[in-house]
Amino acid sequence: MSRRVRRDKNSSRKVWVLIFVLASIFCIVFLASRGRFEPVVSSQAVSLVLSPFQQAVSWVGSQVNYVTSNIWEIATEHQQNKMLRSEVEQLRAQNLQASEFAAENERLRALLGYKQSATQFDLVAARVIGRESATWSSMIVIDRGTTNGVRENMAVVTEKGLVGHVVEAGLNSSKVQLIMDPRSSVGTLVQRPESRVTGIVEGDMNDPTMPRMVNIPKTADVQEGDVIVTSGFGGVYPKGIVVGKVAAVKNEPGGLLKYGVIETSVNFQKLEDVAVIVQSREAPPEPLKPPVQTPGTESGAAPQTGAGQ
Repeated sequence: MSRRVRRDKNSSRKVWVLIFVLASIFCIVFLASRGRFEPVVSSQAVSLVLSPFQQAVSWVGSQVNYVTSNIWEIATEHQQNKMLRSEVEQLRAQNLQASEFAAENERLRALLGYKQSATQFDLVAARVIGRESATWSSMIVIDRGTTNGVRENMAVVTEKGLVGHVVEAGLNSSKVQLIMDPRSSVGTLVQRPESRVTGIVEGDMNDPTMPRMVNIPKTADVQEGDVIVTSGFGGVYPKGIVVGKVAAVKNEPGGLLKYGVIETSVNFQKLEDVAVIVQSREAPPEPLKPPVQTPGTESGAAPQTGAGQ
């Protein structure tokens, strides 16, 4: 019984001693932090006691600061990358648009130069807005119609040469038959002064990109490289418009005629802008005149009678 009482007294003493030590440490730390206590023990001892806590707090703070700064940097870089990608896309679109405008301006400038040089024609500029899928190399659609003065059978050209003629005119659009259409026929002649051979250019069903100049006599002076222009006959195409040049001369199966394979001056694969000749001030070809006959050889002339008869 006495041993048990002693043990209880010893344990209670230890508890009170521990409470006292903890309270003393708390008071020392509290008063030292407020500057109201001059410690009896050295400051090194206090620093030694507080050092682990300070290091722990400092480490936790640095880690938190590192994580938050990294998160902020990642978010900022993501936003900047998003803005940069948007700017790149905008600049790319602007560059493509500028290139398209530059190409269009170049084409329109060429048409304007042709309009200023071809003073005998009144031209209406038009843009190709479609092609018939079934006759891709034979028919195009332009964005000009009767409200712009466009009518059927008007010639269509570019600054490089002949394109075709209007076959159907609507209010705001028209269909143009190209010279490569097998149903098309254009009166032409060789531009070379030594030749001036006439013929008809029509589309070739076997080679839609290379029309032919047909009805050429076998002995006619037509050579590779000759420039072919419109003859003006037929009333649709004015005279002197470039059609193309002769790429090859071949004989017809019959043997009496030959034809020329024509490389067109217009690149129909890249046809985007054209001009319609709405008025031509070129004088029409002179009508054929009968040969001059010598007196007394006129056909159907009345016989002469003697005087006084």
